[in-house]
Amino acid sequence: MKIYDRKTGEYTEITQYGQGALKFLYGNFLGRVLLKLAVSPLVSRIYGKLNDSKKSAEKIPGFIEKNGICMEDFEDRKYSSFNDFFTRKLRKGARIINKEKDTLISPADAKLLVYPVKDKARVKVKGRGYSISELTGGKIDTSSYAGGVCLVYRLCVDDYHRYCFIDDGYMKKSYVIKGRLHTVSPLSKGYKIYKENYRAVSILETKGFGEVIHIEVGALLVGKIKNKKLSCFLRGEEKGYFEPGGSTIIEIFKKDVVKIDEDILAQSKRHIETKVLYGEGVGRKC
Repeated sequence: MKIYDRKTGEYTEITQYGQGALKFLYGNFLGRVLLKLAVSPLVSRIYGKLNDSKKSAEKIPGFIEKNGICMEDFEDRKYSSFNDFFTRKLRKGARIINKEKDTLISPADAKLLVYPVKDKARVKVKGRGYSISELTGGKIDTSSYAGGVCLVYRLCVDDYHRYCFIDDGYMKKSYVIKGRLHTVSPLSKGYKIYKENYRAVSILETKGFGEVIHIEVGALLVGKIKNKKLSCFLRGEEKGYFEPGGSTIIEIFKKDVVKIDEDILAQSKRHIETKVLYGEGVGRKC
């Protein structure tokens, strides 16, 4: 999998975490039989309980080394479990929140792809077609998003798994859509994961970008999406976090609201993800 680093202008090849197991589950008949169990919320809950144990802390050093995680960015403390480590907080000053009011910021450390929203409020993400209504569970009127833009932030296991609000504003509506827990990696391309997976949907009214659809998508073994209960929020304020595993944040904007940075658009047209950081500028208000 190729990732573009916009700071260096270079490309990095990364290996999917747990790639062997995922290829087995998604790549052959026996694996697909077991897949039905693996993507169930029950398995995720069991996995979560194991990662809450003191014993699970023993795998932290190996995980850090294998995934090349720079611990200098994080609080210097002892972790009681793997879950405690996975949801660790950044040290103060480790991420700079872009405060320019016309700048769109990334809500997370992630790998970003950008897609146009078609005239019938449909978007093609990673080769699969979705209506915005499907992504949001059919619970809101999404017709006004036709002609807009959809940003898909994929969080890998080495990424910081807390995420923030992209602007000042207030919460118009929030709800959960129950579902399966497929991996969000390219190996699941045969499934409409953003329609089938567990999702937390927020309709945000923002000061600079109007109404924005913000969706957190659960993934394989990510049974918990923890969001703060806030009616109003500020740019860069923590919104919530994912528990162990990789997952995804989707943000959808209406037509002529935001212009995404050219380097990110250029890579997205080539189906190459761009590495972005929590609070980093990724576009500007039109």
